[in-house]
Amino acid sequence: MLDRATAAARLRDLPRRAADRPELRQAAVAVCVTQEPGGPALLVTRRAARLRAHAGQWALPGGRLDPGETAVRAALRELTEEVGLERGPDDVLGLLDDYVTRSGYVMTPVVVWAGDAGELRPAEAEVAAVYRVPLTDLDVDPVLVAIPESDAPVIRLPLLGGWVHAPTAAVVHQFCQVACRGLHTRVAHLEQPVFAWR
Repeated sequence: MLDRATAAARLRDLPRRAADRPELRQAAVAVCVTQEPGGPALLVTRRAARLRAHAGQWALPGGRLDPGETAVRAALRELTEEVGLERGPDDVLGLLDDYVTRSGYVMTPVVVWAGDAGELRPAEAEVAAVYRVPLTDLDVDPVLVAIPESDAPVIRLPLLGGWVHAPTAAVVHQFCQVACRGLHTRVAHLEQPVFAWR
């Protein structure tokens, strides 16, 4: 059973890899751990169907950095805006490796320990639903799928009867490997499905 101190220590031990790609748009996502009666869980959203980009896909709360904003501030802001959960810098345990998306973003995953999150309020315009997915459901071996469009395999994880793909699957997999198992697994080389390339 993962606890805050263990997760924080393992994230501190990770030699994080940043992507130095200033020509790309910068974004951040909140890898938000909540404490549920059955154990720790991650907040995962289903994006609203009417969004212009990546409609209906599984995602972590997140988005573009505002001018002058850090990844940590952006992730905490997006957590509040998208699911109604307010947490501060003291709740941030650390950062995972940057993931460069096919759609032109450098995504910085910010790990937030939310504890008892209480009632969540998804923002209707962006979020169709928010789920608290037990870490035991996510800390599994990923499925790697070869595609003709890339030399790298697409990573996907089972989620609520379906699949979550990279970039979300890559970030969640690295979090589980680092925080739950103490491994320094890298995921930046793993591919997204072609439908997520735009």
